[in-house]
Amino acid sequence: MSTEHRKIVIVGSGPAGYTAAIYAARAELAPLVIAGHQFGGQLMLTTDVENYPGFPEGVSGPEMMELFQKQAERFGAKVLLEDASLVDLSQRPFRIATAEQSFTADAVVLATGATAKWLGLPSEKRLTNCGVSACATCDGALYRGKAMAVVGGGDTAMEEALFLTRFAPRVIVIHRRDSLRASKIMQERARRNEKIEFAWNSEVEEVLGEECVTGVRIRDLVSGERRDLEVQALFVAIGHQPNTALVRGKIDLDATGYIRVTRGTRTSVEGVFACGDAMDPTYRQAVTAAGTGCMAAIDAERWLADKGHH
Repeated sequence: MSTEHRKIVIVGSGPAGYTAAIYAARAELAPLVIAGHQFGGQLMLTTDVENYPGFPEGVSGPEMMELFQKQAERFGAKVLLEDASLVDLSQRPFRIATAEQSFTADAVVLATGATAKWLGLPSEKRLTNCGVSACATCDGALYRGKAMAVVGGGDTAMEEALFLTRFAPRVIVIHRRDSLRASKIMQERARRNEKIEFAWNSEVEEVLGEECVTGVRIRDLVSGERRDLEVQALFVAIGHQPNTALVRGKIDLDATGYIRVTRGTRTSVEGVFACGDAMDPTYRQAVTAAGTGCMAAIDAERWLADKGHH
């Protein structure tokens, strides 16, 4: 397998990776984007994006990612629709490989994103984007005036439930235990909100509906009793998993696997930068991912110039 050298390789696509590519390409660094077979990140699973600036009528997630990719390619970025199988940061230049090709790079931008944790139900998968979502901030307004449910018991679940009360007359929090894992202040806010109800010691067995969500069937884990909740949207808030397995043990990660960054987007390995949901457990929005993608490209460009690689 022959090896091609690049000044900068961006691993991952989505808003972060493509924005990094746009900025790096405009800096005449001729970036390579190893976008993956499932290119475009989590937005490829989003039907309507209504909160990204510049799209007053909204835009579908796949259409937005196609526009991002075209813009990056317009300025000279090369997009490779293959999965990275190796990221070797132990030597310079760094080495990145796919199943079919091998590359070396003076600088690397990691934009591998994160994956929402799902319940694993066939009905949940079938109705994703038809009433089932993992992001209330993204999709809550689409179900304005309708009853909604949130699965989870941590801070994220409480934040999602509280956010949804802006649109929903009723929000039911479904939790497997009889107490919440959320911080005390988030618990108190949720309990004080008159629109929020709790289904304790319960798990979702099935999402009901043919073309869109009409309810959820839950089972009481203590009594075994089953009952149906009439809701038109279900938000799964049981956490996200950062896609950082490729670099585990090679750069500093936090306890949950997110890439640690300092001074912007710099990782613990000099010349390696991170952006998007792989380093952001807090915001997880397309616009913030794009912002950190811009930061990573600028940080990398300046680092390359300082090291004489420009």
